[in-house]
Amino acid sequence: MNDEICHGIPDKRVLAEGDIVAIDIGLRYKSFCGDSCVTYAVGTISPEVQRLLKVTERCLYKGIAAAQLGHRLSDIGAAIQAHAESHGYSVVREWGGHGIGRNLHEPPRSCTMARPGAAPGCGRHGVHYRADDHAGRAEWKMLKDGWTVVTEDGALSAQFEHTIAITDHGPEILSKL
Repeated sequence: MNDEICHGIPDKRVLAEGDIVAIDIGLRYKSFCGDSCVTYAVGTISPEVQRLLKVTERCLYKGIAAAQLGHRLSDIGAAIQAHAESHGYSVVREWGGHGIGRNLHEPPRSCTMARPGAAPGCGRHGVHYRADDHAGRAEWKMLKDGWTVVTEDGALSAQFEHTIAITDHGPEILSKL
């Protein structure tokens, strides 16, 4: 919710008008994993928060578009970072995309901030990418539960994720409804 970047644990908090909440779902089906996340608005939100959600979701699709055979994983992060920063947002550097297959988190890992062409190449396997943007600084902290990651400055953070397969014909979204 709100300033939680990722891994927030459901609790007894009641959602209120103007909150944002990311619903992140991972699953296993026939020995393979999938993962996807969408950030939703609760009731009416300000134009600034609407903009955050729109830009963050677009970051995800910019990253997916960069996930091509022959490209580098850093190209994905660079696409996400460039779009976020062009709208005045920051990206959380340490939390990014990851491989996915028989396990939820597999190599390779990609960051949401990167220099184009700097990381290993994109393979032919499913890779999951995320876009985390927030209106404040990129710094984060882990809560005492050892799981929930929040923005250090309390700024809102939005997250959108898809599981994709990188194919000869470009990226294919596997988790899209």
